[in-house]
Amino acid sequence: MSIIKEFKEFAMKGNVIDLAVGVVIGGAFGAIVKSLVDDVIMPPIGLLVGNVDFSNMFFVLKEGSKQLGPYVSVAAAKQAGAVTLNIGLFINAMVSFTIVAFAIFMLVKAINRLKREEPAAAAPAPATKECPFCASNIPEKASRCPQCTSQL
Repeated sequence: MSIIKEFKEFAMKGNVIDLAVGVVIGGAFGAIVKSLVDDVIMPPIGLLVGNVDFSNMFFVLKEGSKQLGPYVSVAAAKQAGAVTLNIGLFINAMVSFTIVAFAIFMLVKAINRLKREEPAAAAPAPATKECPFCASNIPEKASRCPQCTSQL
């Protein structure tokens, strides 16, 4: 089998295509969650904690060579060549991760609920019983054992 034919067979398997679709959808979902965190969730939280913009919350570890601080934003600090510890961006990433993890948890929980098998119906009562004298199986309604002829 040629390598091209083998690769084509591999690439066209259902699992590979499903994985590719999942990655693309996951990337789009990640962008939506990032926007939700950066544009909807974090501004009110920043307002509640004293008008803080979390995306520009950082500490300067080493001043830049082009310009000395204070820097207005992370971008300005990076442009000046400063080394910064970006706490706010990390907080935003943690909130994004929590939202994505929760959404995936809820999705997996819903899928598991759909996959869960219905509990098996109670087994029907056995149509036979055991003879107490000869231990053979006999019909439930029998009044005499056909094997040992004992009265039941």
